[in-house]
Formats: sequence, C-alpha cells, structure tokens
Amino acid sequence: MCRSIKTLRPPYTEHPDAADYQAAALQYVRKVSGFRAPSRANQAAFDEAVTAIADATAHLMDTLDLPKPKPTAESA
Repeated sequence: MCRSIKTLRPPYTEHPDAADYQAAALQYVRKVSGFRAPSRANQAAFDEAVTAIADATAHLMDTLDLPKPKPTAESA
C-alpha cells in the first residue's frame, strides 16, 4: 500500500495523536484517489474523506485491545 503511512500503535508510535491520524488519512486518500492535491471541484470530497478516515482511525486506536507493555528495570 502506501509506505509513508506508519504504524500508529506502541511500540512503533508511543503516543499517536490527532495529527498522526490526520497525516495517515491524508496519505491514504492521496493513494487511493491518485491525487496529491485535488482540483477545486474535488476538494470538498477529498477533505471529507480525509476527515472520515482520520475519525475512523482514532476510533479504531481507541478501541483496540492492545497488550500492556512489559515493565522494564527502570520502571520497576
């Protein structure tokens, strides 16, 4: 798929935020639409898709049941 979309869960990304979700959504929409920057006629649809995908990504990350990190000697 798109190599510039990074994994947004620990240990790959410690504290992903809305900006990370937005960036991943933008890269996804660019990839599937084939547009780096849409025309004015397509701008609203492009922006709506980015927002919807960013929201879906945030929901996914908030609801995933991820394993708890193992304690390290420093945190014990």
